[in-house]
Amino acid sequence: MIKAEITDKDLIKHLDSLEEDKLRIFTLADGRVRGALFHGTRFVNQMRAQHQLGILETYILGHASLCSALTIPMMKDLEHNSIKFECSGPAQGYSVEADSTGYVRSLIFNESIPINKPLENWDLQPFLGSGQFTFSRIHKDDKYPQKSTVEVDGNNIAKDFAQYFAQSEQINTAFNSSIQFDKEGRVIGAGAMYIQIMPKTGGYTSSGSGVDSHQTESDDDNVLLQKVENAFKACPSLGLLFSEKEVDSEDIIIGLFREFNPLIAVKRDIIYDCPCCKENFITYLRTLPADQLEDIKKKGPDPLEITCNNCKSVYKISLKELFEK
Repeated sequence: MIKAEITDKDLIKHLDSLEEDKLRIFTLADGRVRGALFHGTRFVNQMRAQHQLGILETYILGHASLCSALTIPMMKDLEHNSIKFECSGPAQGYSVEADSTGYVRSLIFNESIPINKPLENWDLQPFLGSGQFTFSRIHKDDKYPQKSTVEVDGNNIAKDFAQYFAQSEQINTAFNSSIQFDKEGRVIGAGAMYIQIMPKTGGYTSSGSGVDSHQTESDDDNVLLQKVENAFKACPSLGLLFSEKEVDSEDIIIGLFREFNPLIAVKRDIIYDCPCCKENFITYLRTLPADQLEDIKKKGPDPLEITCNNCKSVYKISLKELFEK
């Protein structure tokens, strides 16, 4: 990827004053609940700079990208996820890819959504609408991805992700994503969090071994899980929190879930990036039919310009580079 430069000096100054972007993986209640908190203010700003998006488009693609980043700690070994939402609204949908190595790339299908009147709220139903949410997983040695599609409402992206996990994977998962804009339309804070209830055969408590994974929850379990869910719902706007200089991610986790003995297990980088490069495009072009290559050689243009849909990087490839091996 050719990294787009963020040129707004006020925004740069603000970003420099914030806690670094990191994803923190944590467990609660001796492993009965796992989750992750992602501070992604720079992440969303890089996404916006790559695609040169307006406020509404940034809001939609930002939430989808933040939630997709949260699927990375759920991956097993080397894994690549692709999330595609095709909808009836004027935004047309979005596509996001997340990789276990720690990068996310994405695109919104309509980068210039028509707006007929000032926005009164962040309800996305008029712009996305109901549609098909397809989640694909591919592991290192898989020949074909494992795909699953569910119907979602499209009015709240975090809830759409939660609905997918509930319906398709039958895992009780909650998502929360947030983006804070200032009065000038800059993204000054962005973050996301998920929690996931683990089966009794999971975790690392003494009750975790030798227990039927289909065993119904006890009354004590139900009370515990309801308390965790209530704590999750009580989280203030993550975008607003991360826009404040003194806020620390670990303080957010501990403050919300203190009652459940939170353990922060891993801290890792997640970046907005794309594995595209000039060399890969040259290799692809050389596989074109001979007559097309001959036509390019005679008529040009020189250089060729190829734009990556996923990150809007523009690669200029001279005919000399293409034909002289």
